[in-house]
Amino acid sequence: MDSVQLQDFAAGWVGGAASVVVGHPLDTIKTRLQAGQGYGNTLNCVLTVYRNESVVGFFKGMSFPLASMAVYSSVVFGVFSNTQRFLSQLRHGDPDSTPVLTDMALASMVAGFISVGIGTPVDLVKIRLQMQTQPCIQANMKVKPTVPGFPVYRGPIHCIRTVLQKEGIAGIYRGAGAMLLRDVPGYCLYFIPYTIFCGWITPDGCISPDPSSIWLAGGVAGAISWGTATPMDVVKSRLQADGVYLNKYKGTLDCILQSYQNEGLKVFFRGITVNAVRGFPMCSAMFLGYELSLKAMKRDQTETNP
Repeated sequence: MDSVQLQDFAAGWVGGAASVVVGHPLDTIKTRLQAGQGYGNTLNCVLTVYRNESVVGFFKGMSFPLASMAVYSSVVFGVFSNTQRFLSQLRHGDPDSTPVLTDMALASMVAGFISVGIGTPVDLVKIRLQMQTQPCIQANMKVKPTVPGFPVYRGPIHCIRTVLQKEGIAGIYRGAGAMLLRDVPGYCLYFIPYTIFCGWITPDGCISPDPSSIWLAGGVAGAISWGTATPMDVVKSRLQADGVYLNKYKGTLDCILQSYQNEGLKVFFRGITVNAVRGFPMCSAMFLGYELSLKAMKRDQTETNP
């Protein structure tokens, strides 16, 4: 793998770390709204978390995604960029030629498919840590040795170990089907709008977009992608939160059916506002971190290899 290919992975790592720092508090609210009980609306959820757990509550489960999301984003951006370059080489004989829409779509789907292998365990641990202090509403349930409202897991490593002991590898990949259905189309609605908006708002004659164009295009793409991904994101969150105290759902389809029967169609749009709002700054930070670090690495390479 040459230095150009490696740069995409390195830049994706920087972008992923930036997005976690910016987006995790809203991600906690989104997860509580989708998989928790008794929060009502977004504002009430924010106030409840703050009142019960202070500011620390918004950053529950952040250490693991901060470490792993950087790797996750590195893989997503690296796979997307290198797949796109490979397809351009096949189509035009030049890996640096401007990709066509079908190539972007195919590269996005490949990135989404590959990302599930890394992203599912990351999301599961993050959601378990975010949800473990939530009250359990099953009145006839006996929980031993833990009690609802008190931590079940001491941290990310303990969470992984506990899930592996109780549920095996399948437990770590709980929600993978829903995540696949979320991310394969989701990344198409992430990378394609970003590329299109960047092209629209970048002034004619500019070789590359400026930071304000990247920020705006990344934010709009993030809002679109996360907004449209909400229904499957709800299912994924419920499947992965399920299991802190008991297993309520047998799988993706069962989760969809139970959620619809108990709460109606509106349940699949729970957290859509916070998802879209969170998507803007989170993805702005992601693309800014990616593009600016990529530009810096290319500049350094040019200076060292004139």
